[in-house]
Amino acid sequence: MNAAVVIPAYNASESVAATVRAASSIPGVLAVIVVDDGSTDATAEQARGAGAAVVRLDLNRGKGAALNEGIRRLPPEADAVLLLDADLGDTAIEGARLLAALSDDDADLAIGVLPAPPRSGGFGLVKSLARWGIERLAGVRVLAPLSGQRALDRHALEAVTPFEPGFGVEVGMTVRAAWAGLRVVEVPVAMSHRATGRDLAGFVHRGRQFLDVARTLIMLHAARRTPR
Repeated sequence: MNAAVVIPAYNASESVAATVRAASSIPGVLAVIVVDDGSTDATAEQARGAGAAVVRLDLNRGKGAALNEGIRRLPPEADAVLLLDADLGDTAIEGARLLAALSDDDADLAIGVLPAPPRSGGFGLVKSLARWGIERLAGVRVLAPLSGQRALDRHALEAVTPFEPGFGVEVGMTVRAAWAGLRVVEVPVAMSHRATGRDLAGFVHRGRQFLDVARTLIMLHAARRTPR
């Protein structure tokens, strides 16, 4: 299976190069595309230096918009897309497990389930809301509703795009995949990334995430009888 990797990145200069190199080393990966979502640091330069094709957004437009920009640049010969967060570093190599679920014909959408961190960086409220909303709207219960580590084949990509805005992208992706009758499988992966802290910045991040997830669930509820 030929795949392209899309990595949305915002101020990830410390980790993006290692993530790109690890993703590039996955068998079958044809291209790594980093979408620099209006970073104010050297994210674009670090990603380009590691061998990624870089799409630079002038303003921070959010994760969903960044991913939409990335998938518009997929090489036509790619059978699948692997979505990875920019802060995975060397553990991005575990994306191979997600692609294997597609190539083994076990899934149309494979979601990476990361090990529980030593200490929680958040309060679980956003995850609980996302899990509840997915089950209520699509009848699917998932362990990692907010995991950004995902692999989709072309058919699944067509069914779930364009992605929902902001941090609602994963919830929208899962619900729309279930609505389309696609096989959604969760795969344990030995990945690690920076946890959101309990400081002011962490509260702000969780607040934005909660609002985006809630907004997405409301939009999906309204659209459930109106196919895109």
